[in-house]
Amino acid sequence: VYHGVANADTIADTAGIPRTSAYKVMESLVEKGFAKETEGRPRMFKPEEMDKIKDNFISKVNNLFERLKELQDVLPSKGDPQLVYTIYGRSKVMAKMAEMFDLSEREILIATPRIKEIRTELKKNIDNAIKRGVHVIFITPPNKRVPPNTEVYRKEGLIATDVASDESRAMLAGADLDACGYTDNPILSLHVLQFIHMMINNDEYKI
Repeated sequence: VYHGVANADTIADTAGIPRTSAYKVMESLVEKGFAKETEGRPRMFKPEEMDKIKDNFISKVNNLFERLKELQDVLPSKGDPQLVYTIYGRSKVMAKMAEMFDLSEREILIATPRIKEIRTELKKNIDNAIKRGVHVIFITPPNKRVPPNTEVYRKEGLIATDVASDESRAMLAGADLDACGYTDNPILSLHVLQFIHMMINNDEYKI
């Protein structure tokens, strides 16, 4: 914002960070919609329009509340216990996700922009699930590596991480994987599963 348009060297000098770190930071901001990269060389970056950032945030917040409202509407209409556990701390969130892979018997779907962390930190759990014959499906942004022997759909604009396993367990995690809501209630889990399926029903996303 200070420079308007700048290259990595200028950004690094202003922020007091290494040049290589400046590229990573700016690429992350571009991915999150806070900045954009201009065409040509050298690579130049500039802030996204403030109105567009505001509209994106409003849209995402509205979408979140719509999903929560849908969950709220489901709760009173069913007789089964409705339990959602809140988990705080990245290590605990990742441990719960690892547990979901370990407990899966048929299918697990993961919609996430944080595929690199999941792919590397949960490699053993993912590999073991695949060896057991579990159908593992990832929904990730374009150009992101996924584990081998998994099905993948590509979708831009992912912010949170949603996981659904065997129509009986589900997780909704924050953008940084530092907090999540987890349920082993089949009714709520099915609702999350249906939301994920909405993202992959269009064949244009499948790779």
